[in-house]
This record gives sequence, C-alpha cells and structure tokens, in this order.
Amino acid sequence: MPTLQFKTNINCGGCIARVTPRLNEVKGIRSWKVDTDNPDKILTVETEMLSNEPIIEAVKKVGFNIQPLQ
Repeated sequence: MPTLQFKTNINCGGCIARVTPRLNEVKGIRSWKVDTDNPDKILTVETEMLSNEPIIEAVKKVGFNIQPLQ
C-alpha cells in the first residue's frame, strides 16, 4: 500500500476537524494523519495506488496549503 506525504499548514485539532470530511471523501484513502508536532505539519496518507492530485485538491478546498514531499 503506497504512502504519500505532504507538507501542510494544518496545525491544530480544529484544522484537522475542518479537513477530515474532505479527506474522508477521497476514494482510495485507507488512512491519514497529520503530525502537528513536526514544523512542516506532515500529512501522511496510506492509499490504494492513488495519485497526489485528489489529496491536494481536497486539502486546498478547505483553504490549507499543501505540497508533496516526494
């Protein structure tokens, strides 16, 4: 199962609550988490062969910055 990572500005529980419905709607995501303790606020996504684009689109729709780490 591929793992994708992104640098974001999702920095607190409230931010995670805002992005949760959007990420949960993306087909192919098995699980995801945001490391808010990391200065780069790393979003890690476990997928079923999903590209970066649906994840980036979902996060940007809620108003957050996101860029792939790889």
